[in-house]
Amino acid sequence: QVQLVESGGGLVQAGGSLRLSCAASGRTFSSYTMGWFRQAPGKEREFVAAIIWSGGITNYADSVKGRFTISRDNAINMVYLQMNSLKPEDTAVYYCAANRVLSTRPQQYEYWGQGTQVTVSS
Repeated sequence: QVQLVESGGGLVQAGGSLRLSCAASGRTFSSYTMGWFRQAPGKEREFVAAIIWSGGITNYADSVKGRFTISRDNAINMVYLQMNSLKPEDTAVYYCAANRVLSTRPQQYEYWGQGTQVTVSS
């Protein structure tokens, strides 16, 4: 069992930066792939980034590649999403999720946080 709690969302101007954090509980956290997803009003939940258990492999959606960076610290059960050069189209609720394999499909993730709102003003 893994429980996830996101934080770090907020309101930022276009071009600005935010760092999202995801605190995980559970002794097996380090064995999970961790992902970030987002969902804008009226849209489906979409993949943003993922990182395998060791941190050695990451994957990004094309829309955020070069702007966002996912990282993790297994010693303190944390996952981060550094978001730079933010655009209004990045506005969404951002979710942290845990899975056994590297995947971009939200339906394959077992555990989810409650989400944190990110709003980028133009």
